[in-house]
Amino acid sequence: MAEFTMELNDDQKQVRDWIHGFAADVIRPAAAEWDEREETPWPVIQEAAKVGIYSLDFYAQQFFDPTGLGIPMAMEELFWGDAGIALSIVGTGLAAIGVLANGTEEQIGTWIPQMYGDATDVKVAAFCSSEPDAGSDVGAMRTRAVYDEAKDEWVLNGTKTWATNGGIANVHIVVAVVDPELGTKGHASFIVPPNTPGLSQGQKFKKHGIRASHTAEVVLEDCRVPGSCLLGGKDKLDERLARAHERARAGGERVKNAAMATFEASRPAVGAMAVGTARAAYEVALDYAKTRSQFGRPIIDNQGVAFQLADMRTQIDAARLLVWRASWMAVAGKPFTSAEGSMSKLFASEVAKKVTAQAVQILGGNGFTREYPVERMHRDSAIYTIFEGTSEIQRLVIARTISDMPIR
Repeated sequence: MAEFTMELNDDQKQVRDWIHGFAADVIRPAAAEWDEREETPWPVIQEAAKVGIYSLDFYAQQFFDPTGLGIPMAMEELFWGDAGIALSIVGTGLAAIGVLANGTEEQIGTWIPQMYGDATDVKVAAFCSSEPDAGSDVGAMRTRAVYDEAKDEWVLNGTKTWATNGGIANVHIVVAVVDPELGTKGHASFIVPPNTPGLSQGQKFKKHGIRASHTAEVVLEDCRVPGSCLLGGKDKLDERLARAHERARAGGERVKNAAMATFEASRPAVGAMAVGTARAAYEVALDYAKTRSQFGRPIIDNQGVAFQLADMRTQIDAARLLVWRASWMAVAGKPFTSAEGSMSKLFASEVAKKVTAQAVQILGGNGFTREYPVERMHRDSAIYTIFEGTSEIQRLVIARTISDMPIR
């Protein structure tokens, strides 16, 4: 287990500078165009694939960094470039992690390469969990998966929403209810292969921010997938469901939901995304304040502006420290006894909204136009307080954890 440190080693610095260079030279110049087009930036993803950033190997290397800082470092730099394009680059990782965490070796080897494709023919994947009536309340999920034993197939029916890459993905990972009596313990995940009949794209959302990232509904109508597409296999599922029923008969022993535990562990990565966007807006505002003159002097000479920038930098650094602490705890196997994962995501996401708003204010009228990037950064920052658990959900998780009470 690596000791906690706030100093990146030489290898980490080299990777950070490499990602930063890609973000500065490739992502940023394309950001405004793809935000306006509201389309998946396939050429940028292809460039990321060519240099090795869009690949499972890259994310695996960062994930297995013994300090825990590989993923947050990478996320911060990519999202410093642009949140919408960066999410298009990293969105496939959500589906890949789902397979890595729950799939068999055969499923991992078969499906993850198909999620990414290669540098000449890039693909994307989608993780489909949220539903129109089941976002934060995963217990309200209605998408059903019924096993057809005669054909060894699972039949999926339902509608998923807010799916990054939904409908355009080569491979979809779909969470569905297999045993309604067990609530969240009766869920399972399924691989939906390319061109499977019964899966279609529903509404594509026109969003306030992260417009370069494709977000849509996924509709499942008698969508049949082979039995081998149940993540982990049927024997493992049957054993898990039997244990859950046994616990329920024994009096409903409280068991932490595995999906929620996964979310808690992954939330620092979202916090790192928010830090990247906040840092980008702060840097634009700082440069502007040093060069923009009013009344014969740079506006940073005014305490009203200078103090805002001081607060912005302080909050960004504090957010990064919370993210790094939680990331190190996760890789070191230390339990989040105070919901440190949620703390990092909550604080960083709120900082991103505040800092980008302050950046717009410092730029004044210019900040309100699309000629300057802070307007886009401010729109993009709103998503961090919403996806992977709203700020209200984070506060609820933290409150329940520190009090050990079922706060409602």
